[in-house]
Amino acid sequence: MREETEMPFAQIFLIEGRTDEQKKLLIEKVSAAMAEALGAPLENTRVWIQDVPKGQWGIGGKTARDLGR
Repeated sequence: MREETEMPFAQIFLIEGRTDEQKKLLIEKVSAAMAEALGAPLENTRVWIQDVPKGQWGIGGKTARDLGR
């Protein structure tokens, strides 16, 4: 059995524009997946979502904004 002090942490970068409801669902599902895969208590999981402005996200040498994303 793993120690109760383990705290798996997921850092997720997204292009801005997702709703709070979408981010809430993502946090729930990522947390559940980490708990299942790692055997850590769900309450010990941590998820950090970082919204990145479209002008600061590059795809193929262009910004997401320039690509209409």
